Amino acid sequence: MKETSKEIILKNIAAHKAFFSTHKTKDFGFRLTQLKKLKKAIFQYQEKIETALWLDLHKSPEEAYLTEISIVVGEIDNHIKHLKKWAAPKRVTSPLHLIPASSKIIYEPLGTALIVAPWNYPFQLLINTLVGAISAGCCSVLKPSPDTPTVAKVMEDMISEHFDSNYISVVHGGRETNTILFAQRFDIIFFTGSPKVGKVVMKAAAENLTPVVLELGGKSPCIVDADANIDIAAKRIIWGKLINAGQTCIAPDYLFAHASIKAQLLDKIAENIKLMYGDDIKQSRFYPRIVNEKAVERLSGLLKQGKIHTGGEINLKEKFIAPTIIDNVVPDFLIMQEEIFGPILPVMSFNHIEEAINYINKNEKPLAFYYFGKNKKAKEVLAKTSSGGACINDTLMHVSNHNLPFGGVGNSGLGNYHGQDSFFAFSHKRAVVTNPTWIDLPLKYVPFKYFKIIKKLL
Repeated sequence: MKETSKEIILKNIAAHKAFFSTHKTKDFGFRLTQLKKLKKAIFQYQEKIETALWLDLHKSPEEAYLTEISIVVGEIDNHIKHLKKWAAPKRVTSPLHLIPASSKIIYEPLGTALIVAPWNYPFQLLINTLVGAISAGCCSVLKPSPDTPTVAKVMEDMISEHFDSNYISVVHGGRETNTILFAQRFDIIFFTGSPKVGKVVMKAAAENLTPVVLELGGKSPCIVDADANIDIAAKRIIWGKLINAGQTCIAPDYLFAHASIKAQLLDKIAENIKLMYGDDIKQSRFYPRIVNEKAVERLSGLLKQGKIHTGGEINLKEKFIAPTIIDNVVPDFLIMQEEIFGPILPVMSFNHIEEAINYINKNEKPLAFYYFGKNKKAKEVLAKTSSGGACINDTLMHVSNHNLPFGGVGNSGLGNYHGQDSFFAFSHKRAVVTNPTWIDLPLKYVPFKYFKIIKKLL
């Protein structure tokens, strides 16, 4: 796909700033209209979106709808339903020393937003974020990933057909385009990607004191304790791992299994792989492909250590890696040094839960955390660890609740979105005190004749 020139990028940004200065985007009716327009556009382009996801990632229409389209449509519906309430000024209590003044919070859009999305959920992670920008009243520059060019072109066509180019624009390119974009003065940058690039974004944003939301990743652990329901755990773990062939930022990255149930658990996981995808996984239309050959080569290098329990087959030309379980993994293996982002599940074991907790806490805080076992122990494990989000006796499902914030902590991200948090992410909470003029108490004025009274009021 042809890269967008610097000239066009600068022209788009200038047009967005000019459009925002008209205050049109702040109008509540305008924002609702744009959200409804976006929903209509998605349904109009649904078949093209699903076809593009198949061509770029071999995602079935079912998976494309469940993990991309439906999430965005649900987000839009949530904003349409609640935006009036979210955007309304919020009265807050005024302390005694401010009486008779009143206090409130008003929500104003930050301005022009840059939204940069990755390739693994190319539609959802770009357009779902746009929903928050529209809802808050911002203009937006959208930057899809060049690694999924078919989806990127479909999204550009959809946006250009339905929205004023002065309001929302789409630009294309790789590292050079990102460098140009990050050097500009935006009012907010929303970036989804790796911690490595997240640091580049934050450093560039600091030059203009631009606020950032960073949705990153990391090695999300999955613990299966001795008292877990093994049948359910096996099914839910491998489902969460193999959605999008493991190319999911919140996929279980590695498995910590209690030594007493590990062998049984791994056999059950292997059984469920066949139940879901059949004996010839390569022929299953439900099993996606790795994004490109470079990614396949990286992942194949992670299979050289440990004992392969299940899988291990690779076809570089077809960008296929079979679901693979690697047993007898130790912390210094290469596979434990970086986020996997593929259908490979390394397995370590523990005898006492503190072993797993200590290992997790020695490393960077993950984006997600999964625990299978009794609720009492789950509470203890949650209390002793930290992560962006978590599920007990399940995987991935916290991302599907619009009432929960989604985001990382530490190395896995900065800031939250989804639902009301998306509205907040692109808004500024402005504090306003209104003081009447029918009375003017002398307490605050120099030379502080009533200082003793003021001290009692404060």
